[in-house]
Amino acid sequence: MKSLKYLLVFSLPITVNIAFQSEGWWSYLPVYVFFILVPFLELILPSRWTTNEASENALKRHAKYYNYLLYTLVFVQWGFVAYFLIAQSSSPDASTWWGRIVSMGLMCGIIGINVGHELGHRNKRSEQFLGELLLLSSLENHFLPYHNRGHHTYVGTPSDPATARKNEVVYLFWFRSQIGSYFQAWQIELTRMQIMGKAKFSFSNKMVIYTLSHLLLLIAIWQIFDLKALLAFMAAAAIGILLLETVNYIEHYGLKRQRKENGRYELVKRKHSWNSNHLLGRLILFELSRHSEHHYKPDKPYQLLHSDPEAPTMPTGYPGMMLLSFVPPLFFKVMNVKVERALSA
Repeated sequence: MKSLKYLLVFSLPITVNIAFQSEGWWSYLPVYVFFILVPFLELILPSRWTTNEASENALKRHAKYYNYLLYTLVFVQWGFVAYFLIAQSSSPDASTWWGRIVSMGLMCGIIGINVGHELGHRNKRSEQFLGELLLLSSLENHFLPYHNRGHHTYVGTPSDPATARKNEVVYLFWFRSQIGSYFQAWQIELTRMQIMGKAKFSFSNKMVIYTLSHLLLLIAIWQIFDLKALLAFMAAAAIGILLLETVNYIEHYGLKRQRKENGRYELVKRKHSWNSNHLLGRLILFELSRHSEHHYKPDKPYQLLHSDPEAPTMPTGYPGMMLLSFVPPLFFKVMNVKVERALSA
C-alpha cells in the first residue's frame, strides 16, 4: 500500500484538467494547490528524517511498478500538451488564457522536466528516450547532456552554472544557469564528437538532434494549430524552465566543494546539496528533494533514495523554499546562516 503514495503526482493533472475547463481565477487552480496549500501543509506537518519506509530489497522487488508509473506520465504529459493546444481556440479572455498557460507550465516543470530528469539518469536507452520525450514537451532537451555529464561533475564549483552562489539573486541566476548550461551542453557534445572521431555537427551529436526536434515541434504546432497556440506553448515551456531553474537555485545555494592542493576538488558528498524530507514535496517530485543522496549516488532510482543526517536541510519543502527565494532579502536571512553552518561542518 505504501507504494501507492507516489500516485499523489496525479493530483497535478487532475487540477490542471479542472483549470482547462474553467474560466477566470479557477483556471489558476494548480497554483493555489501546489504553491499555497502544499507549502502551508508542509509548514504544519512534521518532517521525518527516516530512511525509506520499506526495505531496499522490497522496493527493488516492485521496481516495475515504480518504473511503469513514470512511463505512464509520458503519455499523460503529451496528452495534456495536445489538450492544451486544442483548448487555445476556446480561451474566452486574457486572464483565462494565462491561467491555462501557467497550469500547463506547472506540468512542464513537474512532469516534463522532473520526470524527464529521472528517466534521463537510467541506463536503458528506451528509458532515456522516454525522458527525452518528456523534456521535449518543455523545450529543455539540452538538460540531459549538461545535467548528467556537466552538473553532476562540476556541482559545487565555479564551473557549474546551476550551482547558486551565496547572495546571488534568483532572478539573475535563472539566466546564468539556463544560458550557461545550454552552452556547456554543446561543449560536452562537441567534445564527445571529437573523442568519437565524428563530425562536430553530425547526427551523432545529441544537441543537433535536440535542436532539430525543437524546431520541428514548433513548426508542427504552428501549422496544425496557429500562432496563438504556438506562443501559448512556448510560454508554458518557459514557465516549466523557470520552475526548473528555481529548483536548481535552492538545491545547491551557497554550498561549495573544497579545492585540494593539487587543484582538484573534493569528491561530491551529501553535504553539497540541500535536502528536504517534507512528505508532500517528496512524493509529488518523486523524491527529488532527497537531493543529497541523488548526487551522492546518481544512478539510484527515486524510490531507493533515503535521508541521511550528513545532508544539510532546508527549513521547509521545495514549494515553500521556491516561494521564499522570490524574496531575496528574506531568503538570504534564512539561508545564509545555514550555509555557514553547512560549510563549517
